[in-house]
Amino acid sequence: MKKTAILFVCLGLVFASCSKPAEEKPAQASAQNPFFEDWDTQTSFGVPPFDRIQEEHYMPAYLKGMEQHKTEIEDIAQNSEPPSFANTIVALDRSGVFLTKVNFVFQNMASAHTNEKIQQIEQEIAPLLAKHDDDINLNEGLFQRTKFVYDQKDSLDLTPEQSMLLEKTYIGFVRGGANLSEEKKARFREINEELSVLSVKFAKNVLDETNAFEMVLEEEDLAGLPQSVISAAAEAAEERGHEGKWVITLHKPSFIPFLQYSEKRELREKVFKAFTNIGNNNNEYDNKAIASKTAALRVERAQLLGYNTHADYILEENMAKKPENVYKLLQQVWEPALAKANREAQEFQAKIEKEGNDFRLQPWDWWFYAEKVKKAKYDLDDSALRPYFKLENVRQGAFDVATKLWGITVHYLEDMQIYHEDVRVMEVKDADGSHIGILYMDYFPRASKQGGAWMSPFRKQSRKDDKNIRPVIVNVGNFTKPTADKPALISFDDALTLFHEFGHALHGLLTDCTYETLSGTDVATDFVELPSQIMENWASDPEVIKTYARHYQTDEPIPDELIAKIKKAGTFNQGFANVEYLASCFLDMGWHTLKNAEEKDCAAFEKTSMEKIGLIPEIIPRWRSTYFGHIFAGGYSSGYYSYLWSEVLDADAFQAFKETSLFDQETATAFRKNILEKGGTEDPMTLYLRFRGAEPKIDPFLKREGLK
Repeated sequence: MKKTAILFVCLGLVFASCSKPAEEKPAQASAQNPFFEDWDTQTSFGVPPFDRIQEEHYMPAYLKGMEQHKTEIEDIAQNSEPPSFANTIVALDRSGVFLTKVNFVFQNMASAHTNEKIQQIEQEIAPLLAKHDDDINLNEGLFQRTKFVYDQKDSLDLTPEQSMLLEKTYIGFVRGGANLSEEKKARFREINEELSVLSVKFAKNVLDETNAFEMVLEEEDLAGLPQSVISAAAEAAEERGHEGKWVITLHKPSFIPFLQYSEKRELREKVFKAFTNIGNNNNEYDNKAIASKTAALRVERAQLLGYNTHADYILEENMAKKPENVYKLLQQVWEPALAKANREAQEFQAKIEKEGNDFRLQPWDWWFYAEKVKKAKYDLDDSALRPYFKLENVRQGAFDVATKLWGITVHYLEDMQIYHEDVRVMEVKDADGSHIGILYMDYFPRASKQGGAWMSPFRKQSRKDDKNIRPVIVNVGNFTKPTADKPALISFDDALTLFHEFGHALHGLLTDCTYETLSGTDVATDFVELPSQIMENWASDPEVIKTYARHYQTDEPIPDELIAKIKKAGTFNQGFANVEYLASCFLDMGWHTLKNAEEKDCAAFEKTSMEKIGLIPEIIPRWRSTYFGHIFAGGYSSGYYSYLWSEVLDADAFQAFKETSLFDQETATAFRKNILEKGGTEDPMTLYLRFRGAEPKIDPFLKREGLK
């Protein structure tokens, strides 16, 4: 059934909305509260009036929205007319509009531009939201009406989209506890409420500990660092009140280049351990108990619903279907990836010894020696590439690819309300000039923003009363900021990330569905990364790189020899990249295939999990348990493997273009019509087969990664 949820795709955060307790009185509407206005008439394109939204507006708007939604639900449940697809299933999809409006804005701010007041509201609202979801899922009258319609589905002559909406609505009730006994329903509610609070606390701890760390450098500590890294560190120091010093933080644009270039091994170790121990320092930000408690509660909830494990519960709705299918996929890649990572480690150890050092390669050395070996083997280093990857040019490159594929154009809008000065607003138009949607782009790190990169909606697309409601989407990143003397010069990996998130945005913008429940990125978790990851193929194609990679000073395109080096080095260090990612996938599945609802010793569990798969000591999981927000503060529990599943899909899907041409219009149209526009209206494999004509093969992915 419909939940007023906001999906942060890639970061993996999912926040479900809900209703206030029955004993509270509904909030009174205030003319001063912008949430109570019709934004379609008050603001351009119906976007939020960020200049007038204040923290004190959220709770009254939430309470009003939850009360309205509750009334709508009761009206549906108590309808005297016989249950029908229109008066029950569609009515549910159409309910909670005001609550969704409030929730989308608040949850976006909670992740992209938070503060103490917003964090306090998060903690207050989380259990109320959980209760409201349960009030809907466990509403017996509503469930019986839904079941009545579902039992007649074969005689209703529904379209594929209508059939999917009915299926998801009915299954949503069952998975939401509708068939449980009253005693089990009470425990089910308790678990959901506690999980909602733990999730908020986990994310807050990660953000607070990330912001709490700083490594102040003296001049002698700058050895090996490129000028761009030094300049950024100087500006970070000035922002933090360390005049005349340099500061490295735990934001990736700061500490990753430091790990790549710093000759100060003890400082590399310090910042590496600081990052990899976020939430694991036995202080007020510690997440070990939260992770363990979350996993145990998820086991108990899954077993209340009749599943063996949380993974069984989650995967039922994904393409993978069962844990054994996930493990089979992971093992197919793990073995060649681990073998390659071992060869890489040996190569880096040889480099260490050749330089006259007698220490063993450690995880904080990997980035440093990878950069050295890459430069030696391919005459290529990140600092030589950055001048060609000015953020604005990369962004335009992504827009240009979309124009060539689907004819859409992206136009910068001035004088639009924004929630932070770094944000830019774009209008996206179709080939015929018609309005598609609005896209916010928020690319630079700050203390008020979670780490990582993601896409989420401020408004989703749907059709209501013959009106096509167009989406409002945001892309968020944490790329290198401009400095006083240089624009934002990002790494090639960051360029891939920008294209990736823009792919998610296209999925949300180009969707053409009737029901909001099914539109845009509301698809199976292991299908949602296909539209994003396929965009990375164009980002890294030599023909496309030439169009957007231009020197920020001379505007000269990137030289062919540099492009050739990028291509030649394309599979370099992919053993490491795949192993650190896959280790996190195994860790995710380990936590969520537990069969006993008992709290584990977090550190011991993680250690045992990594020993079980044979992870080499030179590499640690990309995300350790205590800062693994995808699975403990978001919507990717039992689903972190989805990136790999989708990589298999995107490598196979891109073959369709390689078999024709890079911008083949027939293939592009087929991808738009069968993937981007369809949202979750049909089974994802059905959609993929319609586009590709056959099930995906893993060989193109293994070849691309240099693992075959």
